[in-house]
Amino acid sequence: MHTVWKGSISFGLVNIPVKLHTATENRDIKLRQLHKECNSPINYSKVCPVCDKEIKNEDIVKAYEYSKNKFVVLDDEELENLRKESEDKSVEIIEFVKLEEIDPIYFERSYF
Repeated sequence: MHTVWKGSISFGLVNIPVKLHTATENRDIKLRQLHKECNSPINYSKVCPVCDKEIKNEDIVKAYEYSKNKFVVLDDEELENLRKESEDKSVEIIEFVKLEEIDPIYFERSYF
């Protein structure tokens, strides 16, 4: 199982590293789509709707849509800086509650 979140709990000068893992795994069966006549796997191509031509992976850039059909293009350096900023976030524990006080309906998944 891979780590979902890494961080630490700090109590004054004591720092305890913490890793969060999902307690369950998704064991769904993955099905492929095949061409009915020859049983060949179906390919998915990336096509520009404006130019109506197939786009190669090296011609694709990442962007943030800040309003409908308006984008800010981000380069690799900017994306790396965003990743670094999100790694520095920490969680402050204010209060603990008993497990019985939380309705299980609020749990999407179990973690340990």
